[in-house]
Amino acid sequence: MQRAAARVLRGARPPPVRALSGAARAPPRGLLYERHGEPPAVVQLKDLEVAKLGDSDVHVKMLAAPINPADINMIQGTYAILSPLPAVAGNEGVGEVLEVGRRVAALKPGDWVIPADAGLGTWRTHGVFPEEMLLKVPSDIPVLCAATLSVNPCTAYRMLADFETLAPGDSIIQNAANSGVGQAVIQIAKASGIRTINVVRDRPGLPELVERLMALGADHVITEEMLRKPEMKDIFKSIPKPRLALNCVGGKSTTEMLRHLQPKGTMVTYGGMAKQPVMVPVSAFIFRDVRLCGFWVTQWKKDHAQDQSLADMMDALCQLIRRGQLTAPACTEVPLQDYKAALEATMKPFTSSKQILIF
Repeated sequence: MQRAAARVLRGARPPPVRALSGAARAPPRGLLYERHGEPPAVVQLKDLEVAKLGDSDVHVKMLAAPINPADINMIQGTYAILSPLPAVAGNEGVGEVLEVGRRVAALKPGDWVIPADAGLGTWRTHGVFPEEMLLKVPSDIPVLCAATLSVNPCTAYRMLADFETLAPGDSIIQNAANSGVGQAVIQIAKASGIRTINVVRDRPGLPELVERLMALGADHVITEEMLRKPEMKDIFKSIPKPRLALNCVGGKSTTEMLRHLQPKGTMVTYGGMAKQPVMVPVSAFIFRDVRLCGFWVTQWKKDHAQDQSLADMMDALCQLIRRGQLTAPACTEVPLQDYKAALEATMKPFTSSKQILIF
């Protein structure tokens, strides 16, 4: 995405970020970037000044925050929305409420909260945020599940619910199945009786990856190369062709995946890891009447900020977590001071473990 197409976050947002220049007693720290560029070079761990608590503000101690691809893109300056500079990085995480302003009614000290929207700046030890920028989550779920709740599971949940009416026994196909969204799709679909065909890139350690995805509940795990082979027909002897395809890659992988979609089926694109366009044969539109859509969870949350569907989704996801049907993606916990290694690991190819900053 071109930088010119990005828009700066507007509306309620954390107070402007200022790094402390003098000594202070145990100041909060955060990962700050003052210009766009490649991480970790443009990211610095600095002491931060916490804004004075206002009447409608909440003082939060962050517990854990993941590093997602969108976080990297925002630092690079290539994402669809950008925070005003200088900015604390990070869009997702979970924190504990320490103190609330006198007009805050829905939160109290000890509650756990996650961001209500992108751009909060979660890669910090403490922060003061407007109440409207936070969502309360139950504190009886694992901290890593709470820290990774607001992006990937929400994306998976909405794509499974909003584009096709799926019933137990139906199937879906997805690429990037080892991603955070892909792992959530497998588990949420399994809990609903929906079969999954999961496409991954060939790589070192492929058998271990296949075993891990099957343990999450995947019905089939195949490589991109297998999409083009006649053996695909064997899969459809035991399950129906998918009515829904979820695309996070683009390019040739997506074209081949689309060939296995049922007539009148839907393909939803929510990412473009290959940085290649989605290529669709004209015949797929004319003779099979397939539908192509896009999905961006950030926009969905903006559109539904005032209705019950967001709370209902969060409740449903937390119920799955409590029942052991939805777990956090494979994670590597990293102390904040080791952020450079965490950023470098995130940007390596064939990454199968999400880096989680621990505060």
